[in-house]
Amino acid sequence: MDKWSTIADIQPLASRIITNSIKKDRISHAYLLQGGRGTGKKALATLLAKTLLCPNTQGVEPCQTCNVCKRITSRNHPDVHWVEPDDRSIKIGQVQHLQKEFTYSGLESNRKVYVVTHADTLTLNAANRILKFLEEPSQQTTAIMLTENIQSIIPTIRSRCQIIDLQPLNKKDFQNKLMAHNVSESNAKLISALTHDFDDALALNEDAWFAQARKVMLQLIDRYVAQSADSILFIHQYWLPHFKELEQQKLGLDLLLLAFRDVLYEHMDHREAMVVYTVGSDVLEKVSLSFSQARLIKILQMILNAKSKLQRNVNPTLVMEQLTLHIQR
Repeated sequence: MDKWSTIADIQPLASRIITNSIKKDRISHAYLLQGGRGTGKKALATLLAKTLLCPNTQGVEPCQTCNVCKRITSRNHPDVHWVEPDDRSIKIGQVQHLQKEFTYSGLESNRKVYVVTHADTLTLNAANRILKFLEEPSQQTTAIMLTENIQSIIPTIRSRCQIIDLQPLNKKDFQNKLMAHNVSESNAKLISALTHDFDDALALNEDAWFAQARKVMLQLIDRYVAQSADSILFIHQYWLPHFKELEQQKLGLDLLLLAFRDVLYEHMDHREAMVVYTVGSDVLEKVSLSFSQARLIKILQMILNAKSKLQRNVNPTLVMEQLTLHIQR
């Protein structure tokens, strides 16, 4: 997505809001781009940085061929700073480094841009520190903050940004595009529920780790259904060794969430939305009989809470042990 006209096809409202502000020379000092994975947050941030710094723009479109555009694409432009989580969070030291960089004038222009990815992972100290930029904006500085979870960003930051909501992509179109690239219909449905990024989706489809992850998740649900005494043992022997990294752990919980959502949909006769279980399968019916609708709603909330704990650096072993015990109560 290297043109505003391309983004307009995918995110028409976001494109219109930003390009109108560019045309009227009313660029906000801070944007907060909020949307799910694969909705184009980084591409939009990169394009906006190019539009602000490219010396050869035509209307709102940067040229994409000059050294400025190329270096922004490769993240090597000295006046465009990217701040990304160090391990699981963005720490105060990273923001202090950014502040130091911004005490210097732009190396190649009077304008500076900084992009904070996964802004919801800012520690409280880092978030309070970055408020200084937002409270005392320079006319030549533009902040672009990206998040999948706007509610995890402190209100004082949200109130100082222009919030741009990026809409989910058309799921059916996305599934059809995946199937056109030799992804099975069942995999296309499941993967499209996990990501809207086409390259990520194809990588998951070809990843043996992902196929095994789905099996491990279903085996865990079988133990929940049986109220098995070895569920905690299963967590230690199979779940934790397979879901090692943070992103893998979150993906495992996403799979678990989708599976229990399928069971809830079975209760509600909303079967066309199922992505994990096969409609009408004996396994789905068995799981459905084991959990009431009210219980399923509570379990879905438990899984969401578990994901939130992982993001806050709670020990993943403790998170999964607690979740398992709560589900089997």
